Amino acid sequence: MKKILITGAAGFLGSHLCDRFIKEGYHVIAMDNLITGDLKNIEHLFKLKNFEFYNHDVSKFVHVPGDLDYILHFASPASPIDYLKIPIQTLKVGSLGTHNLLGLAKEKNARILIASTSEVYGDPLVHPQTEDYYGNVNTIGPRGVYDEAKRFQESITMAYHTYHKVETRIVRIFNTYGPRMRLNDGRVVPAFIGQALRGEDLTVFGDGSQTRSFCYVDDLIEGIYRLLFSDYVFPVNIGNPNEITIKDFAEEIIRLTGTDQKVIYKPLPVNDPLQRQPDISRAKEILGWEPKIDRSEGMKRTLEYFKSLSEEELYRSEHKDFSSYS
Repeated sequence: MKKILITGAAGFLGSHLCDRFIKEGYHVIAMDNLITGDLKNIEHLFKLKNFEFYNHDVSKFVHVPGDLDYILHFASPASPIDYLKIPIQTLKVGSLGTHNLLGLAKEKNARILIASTSEVYGDPLVHPQTEDYYGNVNTIGPRGVYDEAKRFQESITMAYHTYHKVETRIVRIFNTYGPRMRLNDGRVVPAFIGQALRGEDLTVFGDGSQTRSFCYVDDLIEGIYRLLFSDYVFPVNIGNPNEITIKDFAEEIIRLTGTDQKVIYKPLPVNDPLQRQPDISRAKEILGWEPKIDRSEGMKRTLEYFKSLSEEELYRSEHKDFSSYS
């Protein structure tokens, strides 16, 4: 049985990856220090013989006994509300954590896929964003702790590939949504749905003309799966190119939830990207991949998940105490 290590396994994407590789018959070693992850996302797997969990911070030395075939590095805070509270930990998991896992891949002769992000493009001057675009990132701005951690992550991954001949893959993930997102993680999909379900007005930052392109989680997982088993070592955008303004998206959520809240406007955060749309030509050509689930269907599934949460979860304002992390 092939073994795969998945870091950030108790998070939104990590938990869905655990499900996929269990389904495919792998022995899954899940690792997470639970800063932003939640064991509820993977507790249904604990009873399985081919699943094990380690509570560990990958920015510290990582040891996995025995053979290892694949590594998926998805450990990182991924929303502004998190990485603005734990900026140093965010930088460490993208740098030290990636270094540790690349070293493990080298030691085990394992293939490693690292989760990069569309945030490497910053506030883009090229639209839509292609993998060849180098980006427009403010290294010392508040979002720089996440953006630069991911840019460094890509650089050291390619260095390990060229210098140590480690088998590496890099996925650049665009806005993804679906079940197991945290309602209070600060990203626009759970923020809008949470506000609608609580009867609050929906908060739009800026004038709402900024755009996002939302990909349903099942589509993203399929793209990652195909990339892992491809022979392509350079970054690949995985996302849905169906672009929408935030203002239009807020009105879409109000219609979906059947509520009658207003949209209210607040100042745009520093360095918040004004446009986001993936060019997925490379994924189509190399992986034969494109998204299958349209936004109307994906949002219905996501809304049902959030409706299933308890009232305590729906109204919880803080997910974690970050005071002990640095």
